[in-house]
Amino acid sequence: MAAVNPYLMFNGTCEEAFLFYKSVFGGEFPYIGKYKDAPAEEGEVLSEEDLNKIMHVSLPIGNTILMGSDSHPRYGDVSFGDNFSVSINAESREEADRIFNGLSAGGKVEMPLDDTFWGAYFGMFQDKFGINWMVNFDKNEPMK
Repeated sequence: MAAVNPYLMFNGTCEEAFLFYKSVFGGEFPYIGKYKDAPAEEGEVLSEEDLNKIMHVSLPIGNTILMGSDSHPRYGDVSFGDNFSVSINAESREEADRIFNGLSAGGKVEMPLDDTFWGAYFGMFQDKFGINWMVNFDKNEPMK
């Protein structure tokens, strides 16, 4: 069965927030990456400030993984109430397709499911009720 994890979005304060959460909950970050670590899209030029923002971070807390990132300049700033997503980690590509297609029906697809540079099959959308979702299937190692 798929795992469900909260995914928090920030406007440049993700690293500060997750260092704070880590100080409270303890543990280590299995992954922390910045936008400069990702291949740039064709024609995309990011400022030095944006390149150093968090692209993805995760912090295991019990059986849950708290995940987060700073908003990418392409999508603009997030606002309170719109700064989180429910992240689904599917156990197979087929399960990812089923969940993505089911939940996104009548909603707005932000990023269609596709293979990514980090080795996952990933997509994002807002459902017809305004809730943001991310669906991920780790083909290789879990991103966490």
